[in-house]
Amino acid sequence: MTDQRKTLRERRICVVIPTYNNGGTIAHVVEETKLYCDDIIVVNDGSTDDTTTILSSIADITVVGYHKNRGKGYALKQGFRKALSMGFSYAITLDGDGQHYPKEITKFLDANQTHPGSLVIGSRNLHGVERSKGSKFANHFSNFWFFVQTGKRINDTQSGYRLYPLKKLHGLSLLTSKYEAELELLVFPSWHGVELTEIPIEVYYPPKEERVSHFRPGIDFTRISVLNTILCVLAVIYGFPLRLFRFLAKWSRTLYSLLLFVILMLFIITPLVWIYTKIGKMTEKKREKLHRVIYHISRFFMLKHGIPGTRFTHHVAEGVDFNKPYVIICNHQSHLDLMCQLIFTPNMIFLTNDWVWKNPFYGLLIRNAEYYPVAEGIDSLLPKLRSLAGRGYSIALFPEGTRSKDCRIGRFHKGAFYIAEHLGLDMLPMCLYGTGHVLRKGKYHLDRGPIHIEVKAPISCNTLHEQGELKRQASWMRGEYKVWYEELANRFET
Repeated sequence: MTDQRKTLRERRICVVIPTYNNGGTIAHVVEETKLYCDDIIVVNDGSTDDTTTILSSIADITVVGYHKNRGKGYALKQGFRKALSMGFSYAITLDGDGQHYPKEITKFLDANQTHPGSLVIGSRNLHGVERSKGSKFANHFSNFWFFVQTGKRINDTQSGYRLYPLKKLHGLSLLTSKYEAELELLVFPSWHGVELTEIPIEVYYPPKEERVSHFRPGIDFTRISVLNTILCVLAVIYGFPLRLFRFLAKWSRTLYSLLLFVILMLFIITPLVWIYTKIGKMTEKKREKLHRVIYHISRFFMLKHGIPGTRFTHHVAEGVDFNKPYVIICNHQSHLDLMCQLIFTPNMIFLTNDWVWKNPFYGLLIRNAEYYPVAEGIDSLLPKLRSLAGRGYSIALFPEGTRSKDCRIGRFHKGAFYIAEHLGLDMLPMCLYGTGHVLRKGKYHLDRGPIHIEVKAPISCNTLHEQGELKRQASWMRGEYKVWYEELANRFET
C-alpha cells in the first residue's frame, strides 16, 4: 500500500470524512482509511457524543470542527475548502458511519488515473441489501430528476463515496447545507462539462436495529423537492444554454482545426508537392526540402498557430543532438502524435501504418519524404533504414504499435530494439502526455487540455544490451516509460 499512498500524494488526492455523532464507528473508519491514504481530513459536524474526544486521540489527521451541527452539505463544503487550502486537487469522500469500505480507495485512484479531471461516483451494489421503501424511492427519485436537469443518466446519485476534482466544483458557494447538497455537487459540475464516471463499489449496511441515520423523511424529502424545482428552473435558464454553448464550442474548435488542416494539406501542400516531384529528378537535396516542409508544418500547428483549446509545451534533456541519427521511440496516444514529435528536427522519418502511408491528405508528401509502412517487414526495410541513417536521418516508431485507449503505456514490441541493434544506433526516448485526452481514440472531436512532450537523454546500445535479449529490452523500456508517464500525469492532472 506504500506505493498507493505515494501516488495519492503525488496526485494531490486526500480523503474527506464528514461525521456527526458516529462515535461508535469513526475511529475504525479513520484508522482503516489510514492504511490506504496518508492525507485525511475529518469534518466534525458539531457532534454531541464522544466523537470529538475520539478524533483528538487519533494521530496524523486533520480535523475541522465547529460546535453547531450544520448538515452534511456544510461539512463537505468545509472539508473541500480545507483541502484546497492545503494544496490538494482531488478529494475522496466517504461516510463516517462505516458503510463505505476504505479499501475501495484503490478503485477511485485507478479511475482518476484513467479519467483525469472527472468526478468519480461509487455506484453501490445494493443487491440483497435490506433498505426502507423511503430509501429506495429517494434514490430513484434523485436519479430521475438528475437526468431531467442534466440529460445524463447516473445509476446512483445518492452515493456519498465519490472522488471530486476540487478545482472544478462549480457552485460550491451556493451549496445547500443538508443531504441534498450531494445532488448539487453532481448537477453544477455536469452543467460545466465535468466528466462523470461511475465505478462499482461494495457497501456495508448493518442490521436495521443497529443503523444510525440522521435522515428525516418528511423534512428532507420536502427540501429535496424544493431543490429539484429550483434546479429544473436553473437548468432551463442556465444549465441547458451552458451545455449548448459548450457543445458548439467543442465542435467549432474541431471543425476549424479540421478545415484548416484539410485546406492546407489537400489544396495547397499536396498539389505543390505533386508539381515539385514531377519537375526534374528527385534528388537528395529535393528530399531534404520536403522534410523541411513537414518540419515547418508541424511547428506551425503546434508552436505558432496552436490547436484551439490546448496549451502545448515541450522539454528536451541536455545532451540531445538532433543532427545525429537515433532510433526514436515514443508512446502512442492519438493522430496528433507525429506533429508533436516533428517539431524538433526535419531529420526524422517514421515507420507508419498503411492507412497513414496512403492517406489522401498527406500521403504523397510522406511517401516522397521516404516514410515507410511497417507492413513491409523490418528485415526488408533494414537496407533502406541503414541508408537513411547513413544520411543523418533518425528512425521514429511507436513500440506499442497502436494507440492506447486509456493513455496508459501498452506492451512494447521488439521492432525498435531490433533496428537499433542492427543499425548500431542509440535510442532516443520521447514521452507524450495529453494528446490522447485532447483527441481520444474512437472520438471525432477535440477536447480542451494540455499537451506536453519530453525528450530524455539518448540510451546507448551498450545500455540496451545490458538488459539482455530484445524481449527483455522491450520489457525494461516499457517499465521505464510507465514510471515516466505516471510522473507526467501526476504533474499535469493536479
